[in-house]
Amino acid sequence: MQPEDLVGHELRQAAQDGRDAREIEERWYAAGGAPAPDRAGASEPPAPPRLRELAGQLLDELALLESPLAADEPTGPAEIMAACPHWPGPPEAAATVGRDRLHAAWLGRAAGCLLGKPVEKLPLTGIRALARAAGNWPLATWFTEHGVSPELLAAHPWNRRSAPTSLAENIDGMPEDDDLNYPLLTLLLLQRHGRAFTTADLARLWLDELPAGRTFTAERIAYGNLLAGVEPPETARFRNPFREWIGAQIRADVHGWTHPGDPAGAAAQAHRDAVLTHTANGVYGAMFTAAALAVAAGGESDVHGCLAAGLRVVPPHSRYARAVRLGIETARTEGEFDAVVDRLHAAYDSTHHWVHVLPNAALLAAALTHADGDFTRSIGCAVSGGWDTDSNGATAGSLAGLLAGTPTALPDQWTAPLKNRLATSVPGFDRTRFDTLAALTHQEALRP
Repeated sequence: MQPEDLVGHELRQAAQDGRDAREIEERWYAAGGAPAPDRAGASEPPAPPRLRELAGQLLDELALLESPLAADEPTGPAEIMAACPHWPGPPEAAATVGRDRLHAAWLGRAAGCLLGKPVEKLPLTGIRALARAAGNWPLATWFTEHGVSPELLAAHPWNRRSAPTSLAENIDGMPEDDDLNYPLLTLLLLQRHGRAFTTADLARLWLDELPAGRTFTAERIAYGNLLAGVEPPETARFRNPFREWIGAQIRADVHGWTHPGDPAGAAAQAHRDAVLTHTANGVYGAMFTAAALAVAAGGESDVHGCLAAGLRVVPPHSRYARAVRLGIETARTEGEFDAVVDRLHAAYDSTHHWVHVLPNAALLAAALTHADGDFTRSIGCAVSGGWDTDSNGATAGSLAGLLAGTPTALPDQWTAPLKNRLATSVPGFDRTRFDTLAALTHQEALRP
């Protein structure tokens, strides 16, 4: 949240948007400003007061630059619907989703997230080297240190926060992760406010129940904005260069799970959640995911139909829609998934941060397309592609779990180490059983 670190991210977003920020960029670097940190969140030491004050001024000036892509990438719900020529109608008949399917979705999300945790932030070369050294490529089971040389571990160290709880030799239940915290918060939101919740309801819930230290990127900026008295949806825009990153996409699952067979309803609900923190492509990530999961929850489609349904709620000329189509088309034309990943990294590595929604959307769509519904391949491909490994693994596991239909349909190697419990700092849910979460989610899916 240091202003001096946000400027570099906003300059990169401006370049992606086609906004001319050259004069502002020149002033920033002439004053001694630095690019945004590549991997860590904050630079050290903090900038002196003079440079920090300039950073705030430049962030405000950057916000005034108009994007030439704005007409194709609206944020308002009515404008999004108007831009989508194939927006889905209401379901012809009410669909239901059973507890077993929801149980498989929770387990799938947790397993995919946990698989990706130890290699989060690692470059693609490091992920491949660590897995290959352990004889685990293509990725088909948990990461491990067994068989990996000390030299390789020194060159590509595991994520330091996750390694003690996410390698094959030390997994003992599902450790805390924001990719599981947010579904819990969504469940709590629906329990308190029902489907008619507002974005302001979500904001109040976060302030009441979400520890600030468990927020990251766009969510942390929005949280700070709330504390400063900024009201949503301005919380998503004010000095928030992460507004088109992946955060809203990882919050969408429960919206989809509780709208079986109703992608439009799921997308609309996810939109009200997403605009607290995100705009445009960041919001589309939540809507796409919720719609795809809603179709999967209905049990009447394969993975390809789910992805197609997700695209129907995304403006077709947006960069998000192009990213998903690129992922799908690349997976269909390349025989080996490593070649798919290489093409996607060639398209995005030089222009986008590893947590930005666009490269991760392309990878997620490619992984799900290539895996063709197989659970192990779905989470393995999503994580093996790098970038935001735990988030992509979680969403891929959620969709593949829904399609599997029951917990027993998921390979025991993925579910047994979870020990039917998760850790979280969301009040009231720590060490909750996954079957209990399925029952609670089922209640919300049945609520009118």
